[in-house]
Amino acid sequence: MSKVVWKSGTFEYPIPAVMVSCGNMEKSNIITVAWTGILNTDPAMVYISVRPSRYSYNLIKESKEFAINLTTESLVYKTDWCGVKSGANVDKFKEMKLTKEKANFIKCPLIKESPVSLECKVENIVNLGSHTMFIARVLSIDADDQYIDEKGSFDISKCKLMAYANGGYYALGKKLGKFGFSVQKKKKDNQKTKPKK
Repeated sequence: MSKVVWKSGTFEYPIPAVMVSCGNMEKSNIITVAWTGILNTDPAMVYISVRPSRYSYNLIKESKEFAINLTTESLVYKTDWCGVKSGANVDKFKEMKLTKEKANFIKCPLIKESPVSLECKVENIVNLGSHTMFIARVLSIDADDQYIDEKGSFDISKCKLMAYANGGYYALGKKLGKFGFSVQKKKKDNQKTKPKK
């Protein structure tokens, strides 16, 4: 097997396709973003990259707040629609029948239908060329309680999250392992051997 060399570009797939809500409860918008990710653990830091021509760009730049709302298989149509329509012309919450939910630490609404919403406060803005990166601290994670198991852990496998890759949306597949499973010691069989008769 050999590799074909292409010109440089964005091909680090799959990545999340998220709906980013911004503005406030009265004047809000949703922008679909695939250029997003984790930057740091402590403090929890994330980023989104947005083209300056997008309607949401100034809403985020002025308020320095946004919410990252994870998306699911059931939200794929709405996620795509919010990415191709401009908030300058339509009310995306209204048109897609999405519910505004009050956040705890920021003024912009969360999307109630999303299983997880991250409340974010912008700490740095970096102009990169085609996009501007908004680096933000995560102030709160708002998780739908229907996905929290009996141990109080969030069971992400129940959400049916989706991802974006090279122009397409994909359902995330089955769990293949967990962090550290490749070096984890096998559990010893603690059962006592039965005495021979």
